[in-house]
Amino acid sequence: MRSSSTPLVRRLTPALFVIALAATLLVVAQRPTVAAADREALASRFRFTEMPIALPDNLPQRSVRVVNPRYEHIRSWTSSVGAAISVNDLDGHGVANDLCLVDTRSDSVIVTPAPAGGDTYQPFVLDPAPLPMADTIAPMGCVPGDLNGDGWTDLLVYYWGRTPVVFLHRAQSGPLTIASYQPTELIEPSVAPGNTYQGKQWNTNAVAVADFDGDGHPDLGIFNYFPDSGVLDPNGQPNVVMNHSMSRAQNAGGAHILHWSGATASSVAYREQPAIDPRYATGWTLAASSADLDGDLLPELYVANDFGQDRMFHNTSTPGHISFALVAGRRDATTPKSLVLGNDSFKGMGIDFGDLDGTGRFDAFVSNITVAWGLEESNFVWVNTATSAAGARADLDAGIAPYRNEAARRDMAWTGWGWDAKMADFDNSGHLAIVQASGFVRGTINRFNWLQELAMSNDMLLESPEMWPNARPGDDIAGHEPMAFWAPDGRGRYLNLSESLGLDATIPTRGVAVADTNADGGQDFAIARQWGPPAYYRNGNTGRGNYLGLRLYRPATLGPTAGPVGTPAYGAQVLVTTADGHRQVAQLDGGGGHSGKRSFDVFFGLGDQGSQPVSAEISWRDVAGQTHVQTVDLRAGWHNLMLTDQVKEVPAK
Repeated sequence: MRSSSTPLVRRLTPALFVIALAATLLVVAQRPTVAAADREALASRFRFTEMPIALPDNLPQRSVRVVNPRYEHIRSWTSSVGAAISVNDLDGHGVANDLCLVDTRSDSVIVTPAPAGGDTYQPFVLDPAPLPMADTIAPMGCVPGDLNGDGWTDLLVYYWGRTPVVFLHRAQSGPLTIASYQPTELIEPSVAPGNTYQGKQWNTNAVAVADFDGDGHPDLGIFNYFPDSGVLDPNGQPNVVMNHSMSRAQNAGGAHILHWSGATASSVAYREQPAIDPRYATGWTLAASSADLDGDLLPELYVANDFGQDRMFHNTSTPGHISFALVAGRRDATTPKSLVLGNDSFKGMGIDFGDLDGTGRFDAFVSNITVAWGLEESNFVWVNTATSAAGARADLDAGIAPYRNEAARRDMAWTGWGWDAKMADFDNSGHLAIVQASGFVRGTINRFNWLQELAMSNDMLLESPEMWPNARPGDDIAGHEPMAFWAPDGRGRYLNLSESLGLDATIPTRGVAVADTNADGGQDFAIARQWGPPAYYRNGNTGRGNYLGLRLYRPATLGPTAGPVGTPAYGAQVLVTTADGHRQVAQLDGGGGHSGKRSFDVFFGLGDQGSQPVSAEISWRDVAGQTHVQTVDLRAGWHNLMLTDQVKEVPAK
């Protein structure tokens, strides 16, 4: 006779299985407990002092933008980006101690000296006059770079409401002023009476600068968020839209790849090329960055999309012709689809490349929305699985991105509403930490329940702004999150030390810029805050290890100048090997990420290396696009290296 309980057991089996599975996943997903003493011991390796950044007097102090009438009820959402910051050597003194930032409170692009950086001049606002502008245009970012090859650092400013403007440095030494720059159109605009801009209504949120085709000149990737439309025009046409999907949207402004085609002392010319298949170029992009993975010094490109899958592209360019081929990660039986590169449904907000494990290969960190009890997706820690440059090339040629996500294993999966992120060695240990911006819309009334309802809506409704729930001044959506400071614990995991280091101000942050602004061998950083003052953090850890700092130049293509040493060697890579066999790779980053841009310096912490020389294998393209590789022994400290057909140390001017 069968037991009468058998049918009951059968009926309960599915439920019991689900409960057991949920319990197992809960245990697996729990973050490991870290003893307070261990956390404080790790935090003692770092020390930062927050310092205010000098801004011009009497700037407006707004807290929300004027927007198209269809966006009026979500104007706080539409006003949630634009704070940006970059650090570089703008005046040619040889040290990256100048800042270019966008302050959303005044919609101003400001050039100012870094605190404690040594330079002293009055901060000023870049003026695009006499170029046509309009009240419906707002700056979104500032990217330093020598775009015309004269050896001086220019500034590329990108906007919502118009195409970017290049502020060319006038090649004059002395303190920086507004007269140091000549505004120049990147793309010829249309002009209405009264010098009002009537050109293409680009709404740009990401720019990547690199020598994509290997001809020795910097090219531009311009990535637009909203489609071309009057987002900030209170009298604009009702043709504005939102994303037509939370995870597969393809109705954004699109990618524009611009090839450098010539320059003079007072001009620079770019031409757009159809480098990316249009099927993969219209995600709602918030960040982009590049790095050479297969050793040909043609950098691959990663595009982080907010609404739409992240995309990675293999660089298949030839001189004069930029082209990219889509690649994606491989999925196995135990990996969720969204944790495979190129197949995610997450909200890509930032991307940075760096060598996390000392393998001599570029890994990547990608910020996503990871709010607990909210949209708890996952950051990505893409670990490079290639064993060599040749292996990476074989994978890329086969359409495979050689990356595996290890965010959860390394305990970096969850932060909050992530934005820009930058990897850097802040204690000179030879291991990278990560600064990650965080936070969305700051207010007093938690509206995450409305966002959850939106996230569960039918995709067919999303494209219409009227279907979105209110996001007005006073509403709060993940608006009190501090930035994160991820430090390796030496056992394969990372701890967020933001609170321990006093970096936990609850103001939404956007861009991160990193440089040794006072040339003392410690990496400092600056942060852009959305609707708040930017901040600079001086590295005050005097007990840090030794370091190798490289400023890599090529000869200026427009002839010698009275100021800088040369033009930056875009895309140059350096592989350093210390006496104990530890390897690290880094590149001269022309500019990538969300709205923060690091300096052109290539910096390595050397740990306990001491004063012994380190072996540095330097790979670069010269001004004619020819590739070179040379290994040199360098002592700790700063070096200025000129890269022609060989490496030569030169004095700073």
